[in-house]
Amino acid sequence: MNIRLFRPSVGKEELENIQDSFERSWIGLGPKVNQFEKEWADFVGAELAIGLNSATAALHLAVSAFAFPEGKKVLLPSLTFAATATAVLYNRLIPVFVDSDPLTLGMDMNDLRAKYDEDCVAVMPVHYTGHPVPMDELMEWANEKNLKVIEDCAHTTGADYKGKSLGTWGHIGCYSFEEKKLMTTGDGGMIVTNEPEILKNTKAQRWVGIDKDNWKTAQSYVSANKDAMHWFYEINVLGYKYNMNDLAASIGLAQLKKLPAMNAHRSAIIRHYMDGIADIPQIEPLLPFEPEQYVYQMFGIRVDARDDLMIHLKSKGIATGCHYTPMTCQPLFSEWAGSCAYIEEEYNRFITLPLHAELTFDEVDYIIEHLRLFYS
Repeated sequence: MNIRLFRPSVGKEELENIQDSFERSWIGLGPKVNQFEKEWADFVGAELAIGLNSATAALHLAVSAFAFPEGKKVLLPSLTFAATATAVLYNRLIPVFVDSDPLTLGMDMNDLRAKYDEDCVAVMPVHYTGHPVPMDELMEWANEKNLKVIEDCAHTTGADYKGKSLGTWGHIGCYSFEEKKLMTTGDGGMIVTNEPEILKNTKAQRWVGIDKDNWKTAQSYVSANKDAMHWFYEINVLGYKYNMNDLAASIGLAQLKKLPAMNAHRSAIIRHYMDGIADIPQIEPLLPFEPEQYVYQMFGIRVDARDDLMIHLKSKGIATGCHYTPMTCQPLFSEWAGSCAYIEEEYNRFITLPLHAELTFDEVDYIIEHLRLFYS
């Protein structure tokens, strides 16, 4: 066997949507992006959604939306992908890394409180693997401290926490549609809020500083109205080339329709894993997965002799990973590393196992079989 760690689930529906964009001869920022934004906002229950070319872009613009004074501090977990932390640096702010909760691997709330000081202006919770940070507790504390909350939802798409969509608890939520995620646009991201005034400049920021609906403008190119001024634009803010395009949105619109079924399959696969490893004493789940309640982008385990097991699985055609090397162990962030002692030691026991919407139960049985053989 050759079992991939992650794999996008795409097919004829996505191709049909792309073909429609080809037939319109419109593949840049256009009507499909507008449609995807509306459908996404409806899906998560947000007042405003803006499509971008990545979650990295979403996180960058989310932090910049508040125009924090240079040199202020942002609290974020050490156990995250680099994009969470680089968004802080892009905005000339100081990252303050928080250790992980030993059980859930989300932000440790006690360490979060201990590392707060009056220079902190925001907190960026990451729903690691898709398991929610206790957002009710976090929001109560953040509001007391007058902190802005930016949710990094790169690992969760379509999950609720206590009846409210993850990504809508904070002031801003950021989602990823990169190819390995729960749904994909190839590369892509979305930023949402229920306070639209916060993102008043974001549409301009994503398109080199120009807040302009290209699709509507294109219709006026042939208008006989001499006052149409279709060529006119103003640049009032510093912008980037961060926009989503209609090809990505075409894929996203098809993926969004498939998402509930893909999520249900992933949950069933996780349950199969959990049942299969329950009687292997050397293996413990990465965290207390609740696949019937939450949506997970990754599944993993904790073991001793991690590297030996990874080599064994690789020799059997089973891809594995480790998500992630803590940011406090990365050279780029050494200046601000601080102390995250628990996760810096514990991550050496992590193995990410294959999980995607195309994974079969037979493949999971094969993986579990070789986990057993290793320990026997």
